[in-house]
Amino acid sequence: MAGGRSLLTILVFLAIAELGASKRYNTTAGIVAGKINVHLVPHTHDDVGWLKTVDQYYIGSNNTIQEAGVQYILDSILMYLTSNPDRKFVYVEQAFFQRWWREQTEEVQSVVKELIHSGRLELINGGWCMHDEAATHYIDMIEQTTLGHKYIKEQFGVTPRIGWQIDPFGHSAVQAYLLGAELGFDALFFARIDYQDRRQRYKDKSLEVIWQGSNTLGSDAQVFTSIFPVHYGPPDGHGLAYEESDEIPVQDDPLLFDYNVKERVDAFVAAAQSQANITRTNHIMWTMGNDFKYALAGKWFVQMDKFIHYVNLDGRVNALYSTPSMYLDAKHAADETWPLKTDDFFPYADDGKSFWTGYFTSRAAFKGYVREVSGFFQAARQLEFLAGRKKDGPNTDSLWDALSISQHHDGVSGTEKQHVTNDYAKRLAIGAAESDLVVKSALKALTSSSEENFVKVTFKHDIFSLERLLILQCPLLNVSFCPLTEHAKKNLVVTAYNPLGWQREDYVRIPVNEEGLVVKDASGKAVPSQLVPVSDATKRTRSYYVRANLGVAPGTPPSYWLYFKAAVPPLGVSTYYVSIGSADTATVSKFESSNGSSSIAAGFDTKLTFSSKTGHLTRISNGKSGAETPVQQSYYWYAGYAGSGQHSGAYIFLPDGQTATPVASEVSLKIVRGPLVEEVHQEVAPWIYQIFRLYKDVGHAEVEFVVGPIPVDDGIGKEVITRFTTGIPSEGVFYSDSNGRDFIKRVRDFRSDWKLEVTQPVAGNYYPVNLGVYLTDKKTDFSILVDRSVGAGSISDGQLEVMLHRRLLVDDGRGVGEALDEVVCLPQRNSSNCEGLTVQGISYINVNPVAKAARWRRYEGQKKLFPLQLYFGTTDGENKINGFTPFASGYALPENVGLITLQALDNGDALLRLAHLYEADEDEDLSKTVTVDLSKLFPGRKIKSATELSLSANQEKSNIKPLKWTIAKAGITRKSPRGAALDASKMEVELGCMEIRTIQIHFEDNKLEENAAGAATLRVA
Repeated sequence: MAGGRSLLTILVFLAIAELGASKRYNTTAGIVAGKINVHLVPHTHDDVGWLKTVDQYYIGSNNTIQEAGVQYILDSILMYLTSNPDRKFVYVEQAFFQRWWREQTEEVQSVVKELIHSGRLELINGGWCMHDEAATHYIDMIEQTTLGHKYIKEQFGVTPRIGWQIDPFGHSAVQAYLLGAELGFDALFFARIDYQDRRQRYKDKSLEVIWQGSNTLGSDAQVFTSIFPVHYGPPDGHGLAYEESDEIPVQDDPLLFDYNVKERVDAFVAAAQSQANITRTNHIMWTMGNDFKYALAGKWFVQMDKFIHYVNLDGRVNALYSTPSMYLDAKHAADETWPLKTDDFFPYADDGKSFWTGYFTSRAAFKGYVREVSGFFQAARQLEFLAGRKKDGPNTDSLWDALSISQHHDGVSGTEKQHVTNDYAKRLAIGAAESDLVVKSALKALTSSSEENFVKVTFKHDIFSLERLLILQCPLLNVSFCPLTEHAKKNLVVTAYNPLGWQREDYVRIPVNEEGLVVKDASGKAVPSQLVPVSDATKRTRSYYVRANLGVAPGTPPSYWLYFKAAVPPLGVSTYYVSIGSADTATVSKFESSNGSSSIAAGFDTKLTFSSKTGHLTRISNGKSGAETPVQQSYYWYAGYAGSGQHSGAYIFLPDGQTATPVASEVSLKIVRGPLVEEVHQEVAPWIYQIFRLYKDVGHAEVEFVVGPIPVDDGIGKEVITRFTTGIPSEGVFYSDSNGRDFIKRVRDFRSDWKLEVTQPVAGNYYPVNLGVYLTDKKTDFSILVDRSVGAGSISDGQLEVMLHRRLLVDDGRGVGEALDEVVCLPQRNSSNCEGLTVQGISYINVNPVAKAARWRRYEGQKKLFPLQLYFGTTDGENKINGFTPFASGYALPENVGLITLQALDNGDALLRLAHLYEADEDEDLSKTVTVDLSKLFPGRKIKSATELSLSANQEKSNIKPLKWTIAKAGITRKSPRGAALDASKMEVELGCMEIRTIQIHFEDNKLEENAAGAATLRVA
């Protein structure tokens, strides 16, 4: 075991190794002026799950899939670093490093600390994983980076300065300016860019650029960016990679055959000169490592020792052990003029048939689960702070760990093996279960509730037999499964927590069986409500997936969804009571037919019109703003190419032909009407069902879809899209978000950095989407918001298409070794009762004048990202549950500010992140500097001090000193001023457009653990 090895044993081993190697080779070289300096950067790339699970990779098990054991890699690196003080190494993935660190003795930890503080071992990037940049939301990217940086700071007192995103499949603008410059990184390094882009950059010597990723922040948030010439291993074709079958070691013993010093030096020099011809300055960097290398670290280090020694004796170039930081400093000292890069590096292709745009949607159900858990995590952590984080007992840390691991570029991306996806989901479920206990405890304390307020509830399945049930979450609520709401006939309590810093009103729906129900608020006032029939499609999904997930039959499905509008204060709780009544009961709605009319309209302020002949949507109109457009919506599928050569698969989107096949030219249509909700149900095919849903006083329409199991009996893998064809003359342009933050202009068949040779008109025009997409003609906007990461494009003018689900029958040859053919099985003994995965989700569509469109996208986007968290219980009817909000009476955050983090730190302080939600010039009123009064966020506690930190909270913001660079052409001028420095006397935080401010708050009554009495200082609503 790694931790059991004594320091003395290590040193003895290294002393022996020293006699055989270090005495013979001079590895002390530094930078030499006037020569090509080859910076040898030893590294290993350790996927936090891909072909094996994260723990299997760490332990070194399941090696029939892949030979890899990270604990042995780290052991081996330590041995060989210690034997030669000139050697260096960089390490990235803290999910692995921290597993290894906690196993080490104090002696070994002391050695590691010395290596880090001397610069011989550099922790770069520093996140829990190397996150994806397409399928991740910026808040999750921040969180996983913060987790890794937290441990690095606590254990070693250092702050990483290098971004190292060497393997993600394309690179986002948010990564550059937010997870780069705003994080305090001085540089960003990566490997994967489009093959045509790389070819042009060879010619222009523009593999290294100054990247300005934000149109709002411009040069104020730029980062030096270095793109590797080929990949993240040593130069190809020279036998410089070790632990490989084609390695060519330096054989320098003249007493043995195959002496090859001159040949190896010549190969080294040739590779260096070749790279120098496409690189500015006389400094080049070689990444000496690859996936899970250095289990045999001696192979690498001994060969690098020899190369440094013999190459420097040769004298044509200079070789040295280095790190990315040393390389960056050399580049900066050269005072070179650098090319400018704006926008992003999507989409990525490695040849004309291989666009890595399929993974934008791959494993759509898992992507949806990650997004759902992310919203719950933020709510749970807020409540953990508000009620007082406990020293012992359940906390939110395990969910933080699981959510951070899932952001890996072979995690939420959907490019891992199925058993690894299962492992990610299991970790999320375990973490969510523990955080659920935190939430229940917090709600009990904050609402001053006691278990005596709740009656015993017993269900017929043993797993639901709960004594003195306080509150229950219903994870399968989306498929109408919530036993408590289905079986409770009186005194049902619905508790809603609002994670937003704004007052909100949202419609809530819960499955019930009874008519004659009345909903009342905490004051006893009746709330308008409506019963809507549960669709047969939902009942089918419920029946299968409850059995698949819980192992029990779900029983008789509920008859209705009960809808009502909940009003919840910022960061607050509201409670509603459902019981049988005789007055103010819920309106009962039934399915209606179209009655043969030529068109059918449904809705309130937002109206949808459908053709009674085809059943398809034909128009959307916004009654409040007056905006409208013709719009036709249909489902299509692309056949995944499975012939000779490249295939469509988990990574690659390669349609067999450029035309999608319509699922149905006509669809059946049923209508539900009522005072609160109107719905149009469409059975598009036996495997596709959708519901257009409109609410009273809501300015958009929901489109709920159920897709699957995708039929493959014909031997054709299918990639399913929904396509909206509008009347907006978009002229080849649409807009998509970057990790849920900025919106980027996309132009069909165009790249800003080179003249695109179009090889894939569909796949080459797909982009990652985490928040939404929209079309505009400068007068009218048509927008779609999504509930998870997806791929989308505008293949024809006026069109938007979103890929919802993929099921493919062959692997695409990019390493995962599995077809993307997801199935779900019922837990039946001696049976393989399985079917293809069904994906259920919701999109949101809206038409607005241009001046109002951004406000809708930003406001609704926050609401979808941070949904109401619903908990259910029953009461005897005598005692009521208090609502609460922590904010000062009547106070809410400004509409253009989002609260994205509220966390209780281990020392009792609070970590607060506030984000300005708007880009410059995005909205006439809201794209402005805004001020937040911290004292009104915590009126019940006295703030002693507040300190602004970096984005990952690992250093004071004032310590960040960006490097200055000379750029070949004018960059982006900052369009909005930054907020003023934190005013400690006024406790006010000012935010400019697109700014995120991270504040550590220290309270006078700083306590790690608050009790219910302490929590009662919160204002009762």
